[in-house]
Amino acid sequence: MFKIAALYHFTRFPDPAAIKPALLELCLSMKVTGSLLLAQEGINGTIAGPASGIEAVLSHIKSLPGCADLEWKEAESAEPPFGKMKVRLKKEIVTMGQPDVDPKARVGNYVEPDDWNELIRSDDVVVIDTRNDYEVAIGTFEGAVDPETESFREFPVWWQANKERFHNKRVAMFCTGGIRCEKSTNYLLSQGVEDVYHLKGGILRYLEEVPQEESSWQGECFVFDNRVSVGHGLAEGPHKLCHGCRRPILPEDMKRPEFELGVSCHLCVEETSEEDKARFRERQKQMQLARERGEERLGSHHLS
Repeated sequence: MFKIAALYHFTRFPDPAAIKPALLELCLSMKVTGSLLLAQEGINGTIAGPASGIEAVLSHIKSLPGCADLEWKEAESAEPPFGKMKVRLKKEIVTMGQPDVDPKARVGNYVEPDDWNELIRSDDVVVIDTRNDYEVAIGTFEGAVDPETESFREFPVWWQANKERFHNKRVAMFCTGGIRCEKSTNYLLSQGVEDVYHLKGGILRYLEEVPQEESSWQGECFVFDNRVSVGHGLAEGPHKLCHGCRRPILPEDMKRPEFELGVSCHLCVEETSEEDKARFRERQKQMQLARERGEERLGSHHLS
């Protein structure tokens, strides 16, 4: 059984590049795989491996400047969720493209999962899903507004175009694990919205703690590992990933004529050129050869 730890933490790293080598070396030595992003604003990512390895890496991260109170979410998987380990340097640990946004300065009011239903069912509250359109498509909270954004970077533009719709409303926002709401609530506060709330621990904590019979969640929650989606109790959902477009699809979608393993699905078949598809087919062929050689994934562990 593999332990999975999803984490983020906003803190000040003056020199993220100096943190990277030791962190990657520890992950590799402890057989931990996944992806971690480092930026001057903090750390974000999901890792998986043996329990002892995850414990060692989390302990190391907690020893970094300002990370002593690091929180994370745990899950388990019978299969290895990731094939290799990446530690990447980024400008932002979650890209919003708003240089003045600073979650360390101020964020919205945290709402515990047990209190979320009561809040979002209030007449004076608007509920906004801050995730991308393909994530919202497979599940969201009852009555939530879908901004239909393709990336989080588009959220500020959407807000400016739609803010009058929510005049005199309290705004409650949510995302997968909470990180996007740290930035989106700070952004709304900077725009003069007074009553801003966000779901503490995100959808994942809600699904873990709130019984299904009391839940306002509808559908599945997209996750960024090989589980693809999870439901109540964080049970693995039915979705698979189209490796042509990285969108979640259902097993029955794989029977449609537009589906070609590793190349396309009904959602993306018209979005890519024949040159793209030829490249995807070659990638799929190489992945199959790697599996036949007993390798987990193509490529070796590396600094990137």
